[in-house]
Amino acid sequence: MKINNVGMTGINPYNLQANKAGNVKESKVNASDKVEISSAAKEMQQLSPIPAARQAKVDELKIQVENGNYKLNSQATAKSLIDFYRK
Repeated sequence: MKINNVGMTGINPYNLQANKAGNVKESKVNASDKVEISSAAKEMQQLSPIPAARQAKVDELKIQVENGNYKLNSQATAKSLIDFYRK
């Protein structure tokens, strides 16, 4: 019984698929993301009092830790962690 080659002869379909995958990877390497922040958002960030208040709290906690006066309430910490993950 003789079987004739039907379809693409001499072409390995697996190599074709590998070449297609390689081309996709190369195109993704050349692409880059870009983020632009508006001037209004920059202005709002500068006018926000939150960073100053946060820095004051961090400085206060740092002084307490350095002096050895900082007391950690492990029960409250554990409870807040559990509450956070149950949401």
